[in-house]
Amino acid sequence: MSDDFADDLLTDHHIVITGGGTGLGRAMALRFADLGAAVTINGRRTEPLEETVADIEERGGTAEGISCNVREADAVDAFFDEAEERQGPVTRLVNNAAANFLAATKYISPNGFDAIVKTNLYGSFYCTQACGRRWLERAEEGVVLSIATTYAETGSAYVVPSAMSKAGIVAMTRSLAAEWGSAGIRLNAVAPGPFPTEGAWDRLMPSADLEEKMRQRIPVRRFGSPEELADLASFLLSDLSGYMNGEVVTVDGGETLAAGGQFNTFTRMSREQVKSMMDALRPESSENEE
Repeated sequence: MSDDFADDLLTDHHIVITGGGTGLGRAMALRFADLGAAVTINGRRTEPLEETVADIEERGGTAEGISCNVREADAVDAFFDEAEERQGPVTRLVNNAAANFLAATKYISPNGFDAIVKTNLYGSFYCTQACGRRWLERAEEGVVLSIATTYAETGSAYVVPSAMSKAGIVAMTRSLAAEWGSAGIRLNAVAPGPFPTEGAWDRLMPSADLEEKMRQRIPVRRFGSPEELADLASFLLSDLSGYMNGEVVTVDGGETLAAGGQFNTFTRMSREQVKSMMDALRPESSENEE
Protein backbone atom coordinates (compact mmCIF):
# COMPACT_ATOMS: atom_id res chain seq x y z
CA MET A 1 0.00 0.00 0.00
CA SER A 2 1.29 3.44 -0.94
CA ASP A 3 1.72 6.20 1.64
CA ASP A 4 2.09 8.84 -1.07
CA PHE A 5 -1.59 9.82 -1.24
CA ALA A 6 -2.88 12.68 0.90
CA ASP A 7 -5.09 11.40 3.71
CA ASP A 8 -7.98 13.52 2.39
CA LEU A 9 -7.70 12.41 -1.26
CA LEU A 10 -11.28 11.12 -1.35
CA THR A 11 -12.83 13.35 1.32
CA ASP A 12 -16.32 14.66 0.46
CA HIS A 13 -17.00 11.65 -1.77
CA HIS A 14 -19.60 8.95 -1.21
CA ILE A 15 -18.33 5.84 -2.97
CA VAL A 16 -20.38 2.73 -3.70
CA ILE A 17 -18.48 -0.55 -4.17
CA THR A 18 -20.50 -3.50 -5.41
CA GLY A 19 -19.36 -6.83 -4.02
CA GLY A 20 -17.58 -4.82 -1.35
CA GLY A 21 -17.66 -7.32 1.49
CA THR A 22 -14.88 -9.63 0.33
CA GLY A 23 -11.78 -9.84 -1.84
CA LEU A 24 -10.78 -6.90 -3.98
CA GLY A 25 -13.99 -5.06 -3.10
CA ARG A 26 -13.16 -5.20 0.59
CA ALA A 27 -9.59 -3.99 -0.02
CA MET A 28 -10.90 -1.02 -2.00
CA ALA A 29 -13.53 -0.19 0.61
CA LEU A 30 -10.92 -0.10 3.37
CA ARG A 31 -8.56 2.05 1.30
CA PHE A 32 -11.21 4.54 0.18
CA ALA A 33 -12.38 4.99 3.76
CA ASP A 34 -8.78 5.52 4.91
CA LEU A 35 -8.55 8.31 2.31
CA GLY A 36 -11.60 10.11 3.69
CA ALA A 37 -14.50 8.76 1.64
CA ALA A 38 -17.87 7.70 2.99
CA VAL A 39 -18.27 4.16 1.70
CA THR A 40 -21.33 2.06 0.95
CA ILE A 41 -20.79 -1.58 0.05
CA ASN A 42 -23.28 -4.12 -1.19
CA GLY A 43 -23.53 -7.85 -1.71
CA ARG A 44 -26.04 -10.64 -1.33
CA ARG A 45 -24.74 -11.91 2.01
CA THR A 46 -24.97 -9.64 5.02
CA GLU A 47 -22.22 -11.18 7.16
CA PRO A 48 -19.23 -10.09 5.01
CA LEU A 49 -20.77 -6.63 4.69
CA GLU A 50 -21.11 -6.29 8.45
CA GLU A 51 -17.55 -7.46 9.03
CA THR A 52 -16.08 -5.02 6.52
CA VAL A 53 -18.14 -2.11 7.84
CA ALA A 54 -17.00 -2.92 11.38
CA ASP A 55 -13.35 -2.99 10.28
CA ILE A 56 -13.71 0.37 8.54
CA GLU A 57 -15.34 1.94 11.57
CA GLU A 58 -12.65 0.51 13.84
CA ARG A 59 -10.08 2.36 11.70
CA GLY A 60 -12.04 5.60 12.11
CA GLY A 61 -13.82 5.51 8.76
CA THR A 62 -17.45 5.84 7.71
CA ALA A 63 -19.28 2.98 6.01
CA GLU A 64 -22.63 1.31 5.45
CA GLY A 65 -23.41 -2.18 4.17
CA ILE A 66 -26.64 -2.87 2.32
CA SER A 67 -27.72 -6.24 0.95
CA CYS A 68 -28.44 -6.17 -2.79
CA ASN A 69 -28.61 -8.56 -5.73
CA VAL A 70 -27.12 -6.55 -8.59
CA ARG A 71 -28.68 -8.91 -11.14
CA GLU A 72 -32.08 -7.31 -10.47
CA ALA A 73 -32.68 -3.77 -11.77
CA ASP A 74 -35.38 -2.95 -9.21
CA ALA A 75 -33.15 -4.10 -6.36
CA VAL A 76 -30.34 -1.90 -7.66
CA ASP A 77 -32.57 1.19 -7.77
CA ALA A 78 -33.81 0.50 -4.25
CA PHE A 79 -30.23 0.04 -3.08
CA PHE A 80 -29.12 3.45 -4.39
CA ASP A 81 -32.16 5.12 -2.84
CA GLU A 82 -31.25 3.62 0.53
CA ALA A 83 -27.54 4.36 0.16
CA GLU A 84 -28.25 8.03 -0.53
CA GLU A 85 -30.77 8.24 2.28
CA ARG A 86 -28.13 6.98 4.70
CA GLN A 87 -25.03 8.87 3.51
CA GLY A 88 -26.08 11.50 0.97
CA PRO A 89 -25.61 11.64 -2.80
CA VAL A 90 -23.36 9.00 -4.34
CA THR A 91 -20.46 10.62 -6.19
CA ARG A 92 -18.42 7.58 -7.25
CA LEU A 93 -19.24 3.99 -8.26
CA VAL A 94 -17.01 0.92 -8.45
CA ASN A 95 -18.50 -1.99 -10.38
CA ASN A 96 -16.66 -4.85 -8.68
CA ALA A 97 -19.26 -7.60 -8.09
CA ALA A 98 -18.36 -10.56 -10.26
CA ALA A 99 -18.94 -14.25 -10.78
CA ASN A 100 -16.70 -16.80 -12.47
CA PHE A 101 -15.82 -20.48 -12.59
CA LEU A 102 -13.68 -22.73 -14.76
CA ALA A 103 -15.60 -24.94 -17.15
CA ALA A 104 -15.32 -26.47 -20.58
CA THR A 105 -17.76 -24.40 -22.62
CA LYS A 106 -19.77 -27.33 -23.94
CA TYR A 107 -20.72 -28.27 -20.37
CA ILE A 108 -21.92 -24.82 -19.23
CA SER A 109 -25.63 -24.85 -18.43
CA PRO A 110 -27.96 -21.94 -19.20
CA ASN A 111 -28.21 -21.28 -15.46
CA GLY A 112 -24.43 -21.28 -15.11
CA PHE A 113 -24.08 -18.88 -18.02
CA ASP A 114 -26.74 -16.58 -16.61
CA ALA A 115 -25.14 -16.58 -13.15
CA ILE A 116 -21.94 -15.15 -14.57
CA VAL A 117 -23.25 -12.80 -17.26
CA LYS A 118 -26.06 -11.34 -15.16
CA THR A 119 -23.75 -10.61 -12.25
CA ASN A 120 -20.88 -9.21 -14.31
CA LEU A 121 -22.56 -7.45 -17.22
CA TYR A 122 -26.16 -6.83 -16.19
CA GLY A 123 -25.14 -5.86 -12.67
CA SER A 124 -22.52 -3.39 -13.90
CA PHE A 125 -24.97 -1.83 -16.35
CA TYR A 126 -27.81 -1.58 -13.84
CA CYS A 127 -25.57 0.14 -11.28
CA THR A 128 -23.96 2.43 -13.85
CA GLN A 129 -27.32 3.43 -15.29
CA ALA A 130 -28.77 4.06 -11.82
CA CYS A 131 -25.88 6.38 -10.95
CA GLY A 132 -25.86 8.04 -14.35
CA ARG A 133 -29.56 8.86 -14.18
CA ARG A 134 -29.13 10.51 -10.80
CA TRP A 135 -26.07 12.51 -11.84
CA LEU A 136 -27.65 13.68 -15.10
CA GLU A 137 -30.90 14.72 -13.41
CA ARG A 138 -28.95 16.69 -10.78
CA ALA A 139 -26.40 18.06 -13.26
CA GLU A 140 -23.68 16.58 -11.05
CA GLU A 141 -20.28 15.21 -11.99
CA GLY A 142 -19.47 11.59 -11.24
CA VAL A 143 -16.96 8.81 -11.83
CA VAL A 144 -17.56 5.13 -12.59
CA LEU A 145 -14.74 2.61 -12.30
CA SER A 146 -15.40 -0.95 -13.47
CA ILE A 147 -13.27 -3.99 -12.76
CA ALA A 148 -12.70 -5.81 -16.04
CA THR A 149 -10.02 -8.43 -16.74
CA THR A 150 -7.05 -8.80 -19.06
CA TYR A 151 -8.71 -11.60 -21.02
CA ALA A 152 -11.62 -9.32 -21.93
CA GLU A 153 -9.25 -8.16 -24.67
CA THR A 154 -7.53 -11.43 -25.56
CA GLY A 155 -10.23 -13.99 -24.76
CA SER A 156 -9.38 -17.08 -22.74
CA ALA A 157 -10.27 -20.74 -22.82
CA TYR A 158 -12.49 -22.17 -20.06
CA VAL A 159 -13.84 -18.83 -18.82
CA VAL A 160 -15.92 -17.90 -21.86
CA PRO A 161 -18.95 -16.37 -20.04
CA SER A 162 -16.61 -14.27 -17.92
CA ALA A 163 -14.60 -13.13 -20.95
CA MET A 164 -17.79 -12.26 -22.83
CA SER A 165 -19.32 -10.30 -19.97
CA LYS A 166 -16.12 -8.47 -19.07
CA ALA A 167 -15.64 -7.49 -22.72
CA GLY A 168 -19.15 -6.03 -22.54
CA ILE A 169 -18.14 -4.00 -19.49
CA VAL A 170 -15.20 -2.56 -21.44
CA ALA A 171 -17.54 -1.65 -24.32
CA MET A 172 -19.95 -0.01 -21.88
CA THR A 173 -17.10 1.99 -20.32
CA ARG A 174 -15.88 3.33 -23.65
CA SER A 175 -19.37 4.00 -25.00
CA LEU A 176 -20.60 5.93 -21.97
CA ALA A 177 -17.31 7.80 -21.66
CA ALA A 178 -18.22 9.34 -25.02
CA GLU A 179 -21.93 9.72 -24.27
CA TRP A 180 -21.67 11.20 -20.77
CA GLY A 181 -18.29 12.90 -20.80
CA SER A 182 -19.72 16.30 -21.73
CA ALA A 183 -21.91 16.10 -18.61
CA GLY A 184 -18.86 15.73 -16.37
CA ILE A 185 -19.26 11.97 -15.91
CA ARG A 186 -16.10 9.95 -16.45
CA LEU A 187 -15.87 6.18 -16.86
CA ASN A 188 -12.71 4.09 -16.73
CA ALA A 189 -11.90 0.45 -16.09
CA VAL A 190 -9.12 -1.61 -14.55
CA ALA A 191 -8.08 -4.90 -16.12
CA PRO A 192 -6.35 -6.94 -13.39
CA GLY A 193 -4.24 -9.97 -14.03
CA PRO A 194 -3.95 -12.63 -11.28
CA PHE A 195 -4.81 -11.20 -7.85
CA PRO A 196 -5.27 -14.03 -5.32
CA THR A 197 -8.27 -13.53 -3.05
CA GLU A 198 -9.83 -15.94 -0.60
CA GLY A 199 -12.49 -18.19 -2.12
CA ALA A 200 -12.43 -17.11 -5.76
CA TRP A 201 -8.77 -17.99 -6.22
CA ASP A 202 -9.27 -21.54 -4.98
CA ARG A 203 -11.96 -22.14 -7.61
CA LEU A 204 -9.87 -20.69 -10.42
CA MET A 205 -6.51 -22.21 -9.45
CA PRO A 206 -7.06 -25.89 -8.68
CA SER A 207 -3.48 -26.95 -7.90
CA ALA A 208 -0.20 -25.58 -6.60
CA ASP A 209 1.55 -26.74 -9.78
CA LEU A 210 -0.74 -24.74 -12.03
CA GLU A 211 -0.47 -21.76 -9.69
CA GLU A 212 3.30 -21.81 -10.04
CA LYS A 213 3.05 -22.11 -13.82
CA MET A 214 0.82 -19.05 -13.89
CA ARG A 215 3.28 -17.17 -11.68
CA GLN A 216 6.09 -17.98 -14.10
CA ARG A 217 4.07 -16.48 -16.96
CA ILE A 218 4.31 -13.08 -15.28
CA PRO A 219 7.50 -11.13 -16.07
CA VAL A 220 7.74 -9.77 -12.51
CA ARG A 221 7.30 -13.34 -11.20
CA ARG A 222 4.65 -12.58 -8.61
CA PHE A 223 0.92 -12.04 -8.30
CA GLY A 224 -0.69 -8.72 -7.51
CA SER A 225 -1.84 -7.73 -4.03
CA PRO A 226 -5.34 -6.36 -3.34
CA GLU A 227 -3.74 -3.27 -1.79
CA GLU A 228 -1.99 -2.46 -5.08
CA LEU A 229 -5.27 -2.55 -6.95
CA ALA A 230 -6.93 -0.45 -4.24
CA ASP A 231 -4.28 2.25 -4.67
CA LEU A 232 -4.79 2.32 -8.43
CA ALA A 233 -8.55 2.53 -7.96
CA SER A 234 -8.11 5.41 -5.51
CA PHE A 235 -6.15 7.36 -8.10
CA LEU A 236 -8.72 6.69 -10.84
CA LEU A 237 -11.59 7.83 -8.62
CA SER A 238 -9.81 10.98 -7.51
CA ASP A 239 -9.42 14.34 -9.24
CA LEU A 240 -5.80 13.38 -9.96
CA SER A 241 -7.10 11.43 -12.97
CA GLY A 242 -9.52 14.13 -14.12
CA TYR A 243 -8.43 13.96 -17.78
CA MET A 244 -8.73 10.16 -18.00
CA ASN A 245 -11.97 9.03 -19.61
CA GLY A 246 -12.76 5.80 -21.43
CA GLU A 247 -9.47 4.15 -20.51
CA VAL A 248 -8.81 0.53 -19.53
CA VAL A 249 -5.76 0.31 -17.29
CA THR A 250 -4.03 -3.06 -17.26
CA VAL A 251 -2.36 -4.09 -14.01
CA ASP A 252 -0.88 -7.55 -14.42
CA GLY A 253 2.90 -7.39 -13.99
CA GLY A 254 3.31 -7.65 -17.76
CA GLU A 255 1.53 -10.99 -18.09
CA THR A 256 -0.59 -10.01 -21.09
CA LEU A 257 2.48 -8.79 -22.95
CA ALA A 258 4.20 -12.11 -22.32
CA ALA A 259 1.26 -14.39 -23.13
CA GLY A 260 -2.44 -13.65 -23.57
CA GLY A 261 -5.34 -15.63 -22.11
CA GLN A 262 -4.78 -16.53 -18.45
CA PHE A 263 -6.25 -20.03 -18.69
CA ASN A 264 -4.97 -20.96 -22.16
CA THR A 265 -2.31 -23.03 -20.39
CA PHE A 266 -4.97 -25.67 -19.80
CA THR A 267 -5.20 -26.30 -23.56
CA ARG A 268 -1.80 -28.01 -23.32
CA MET A 269 -3.42 -30.74 -21.26
CA SER A 270 -5.63 -33.46 -22.67
CA ARG A 271 -9.34 -32.73 -22.62
CA GLU A 272 -9.81 -35.70 -20.30
CA GLN A 273 -7.31 -34.23 -17.84
CA VAL A 274 -9.00 -30.83 -17.98
CA LYS A 275 -12.45 -32.33 -17.43
CA SER A 276 -11.23 -34.45 -14.52
CA MET A 277 -9.58 -31.44 -12.92
CA MET A 278 -12.69 -29.29 -13.30
CA ASP A 279 -15.01 -32.04 -12.08
CA ALA A 280 -13.05 -31.97 -8.83
CA LEU A 281 -13.88 -28.31 -8.32
CA ARG A 282 -17.09 -27.04 -6.84
CA PRO A 283 -19.60 -26.47 -9.62
CA GLU A 284 -21.15 -23.32 -8.17
CA SER A 285 -19.85 -19.95 -9.27
CA SER A 286 -17.46 -17.78 -7.31
CA GLU A 287 -19.18 -14.47 -6.61
CA ASN A 288 -17.25 -11.56 -5.17
CA GLU A 289 -20.44 -9.90 -4.05
CA GLU A 290 -21.12 -12.81 -1.71
